[in-house]
Amino acid sequence: MRGRIFRAIVLKEFYHIWRDPQTLMIILLLPLLMLILYGYAITLEMRNIETIVVDRDHSPASRAFLEQIEAVDFFRIVARDIDDNDLETVFQQRLASCVIIIPARFERRLQENFSTPVQVIIDATDPNAANYINNYLSQISTRYNFSYNPLIPVTFNITPRLLYNPDMKSSYFFVPGLVAVILLLISTLLTSIAIVREKEMGTMEQILVSPVHPLQIILGKVIPYVLIGYGISVMILVVAHYLFNVPVVGSLWMLNLSLVLYILSGLSIGLFISTITNKQQIAMMATLMATILPTVMMSGFIFPISSMPLPLQWVADIVPATHFLIIIRGVMLKGTGLHELWPQTAILLGMSVFLLGLSTRKFKSTLE
Repeated sequence: MRGRIFRAIVLKEFYHIWRDPQTLMIILLLPLLMLILYGYAITLEMRNIETIVVDRDHSPASRAFLEQIEAVDFFRIVARDIDDNDLETVFQQRLASCVIIIPARFERRLQENFSTPVQVIIDATDPNAANYINNYLSQISTRYNFSYNPLIPVTFNITPRLLYNPDMKSSYFFVPGLVAVILLLISTLLTSIAIVREKEMGTMEQILVSPVHPLQIILGKVIPYVLIGYGISVMILVVAHYLFNVPVVGSLWMLNLSLVLYILSGLSIGLFISTITNKQQIAMMATLMATILPTVMMSGFIFPISSMPLPLQWVADIVPATHFLIIIRGVMLKGTGLHELWPQTAILLGMSVFLLGLSTRKFKSTLE
């Protein structure tokens, strides 16, 4: 008996979504509009870029060049003189965004040839950051060249090597981030509106008098939106891959796992909003405040978290999109797996369980 009623609740929600123009507009038009609006590059000022320096010369000339790098707040030296075999691990674990390698006999080459290459390996997952790093190092090298020998200002040149995004396409960075923004907004908005709409129409009482546990009512309302959110994410990823040529290098299993966990966190936020609001307009405003602003402004979608004040960095840690962005960009662009991304996956799982439990408890207490 209860099983048939539960299935009826799920089917009822699907039928309502199909016949509601407002809900269909949110599902179909909103993702496309956001994909168009945020599909372009946004140039932002950056600082405190994690940098590793490898000085193979250890001469006065190489130390003078590194002192000019350390003198500005754009770079932050996090390690020195690492082994070549650890370069891949450095970028996989996001320990640094660039590695500057000064070759052996750097000072002697300057004295003999007045030209020597300095290699810079840059993580181009974020093309805007890679552009900033490359341009900033070019300025520093120009100043150093002039101070070292004013008569021959070009004593050495920077030879960058861009990883994961060699063409520096902005879509590689922003399109995966759009999945985080759109998924959280859609899942939260639809869930909150669906339950508040039942309150406004007076049909929630009719559902409650049926011989169904409140948890089954919640699952019956949530399951359709889990499937819809997953379908939207697949649609965005397909468009990103075939239209914007964004690669999917890593495991599809890891990508799907993170999508489901992230959708659950968004649905639980929407469920919580539905327990504290009684009007659809209020639910929509609360959803926009709880999803769009933190996800866009504080998750690393556009603004680098390392450039934020420390209190805002603490706030960013409790935004689900902060951890999801690390996972989806790592999987799609770097090919990283659970071994490197297990901290973010564990945090996302913990957030989903906590928020879903809190929302369910609040929903049941509100009904009582």
